Amino acid sequence: MRNILILVLGTFFGIVLSKGEIISWYRIYEMFRFESFHMYGVIGSAVVLGIIMIQIMKRTNMKTIDGNDPSWKPFQGGFARYLLGGTIFGLGWAMTGACPGPMFMLFGRGIMSFGLIIIFAVLGTFVYGILKPKLPH
Repeated sequence: MRNILILVLGTFFGIVLSKGEIISWYRIYEMFRFESFHMYGVIGSAVVLGIIMIQIMKRTNMKTIDGNDPSWKPFQGGFARYLLGGTIFGLGWAMTGACPGPMFMLFGRGIMSFGLIIIFAVLGTFVYGILKPKLPH
């Protein structure tokens, strides 16, 4: 039953992102060229909503979907690793025109070139898993 709920919510979320043009390559292109506020407004709204939801979760001692207490880890330094990771993520986003979530929606909408992008995203994740013990964390 839980998996059906997750599938329904994921499908609804995909429809909202699609209808809101969040997965549009042109909207993402506009954002990286600083020509439109659309994507910055969406991302900013998500950040504000995330802050509000985290505060609600902390103040009401809300449990996770599994009934466990969420773990809140403070920032542990290492700004350079976040800068490097964000740069790599941003370059991939700029080159493909999609971040990881919309890649699957775009492929589902019939843009077959995203199949190749998904393959390389999975390959990159696999390589990271192999290299993770050797990387500074």
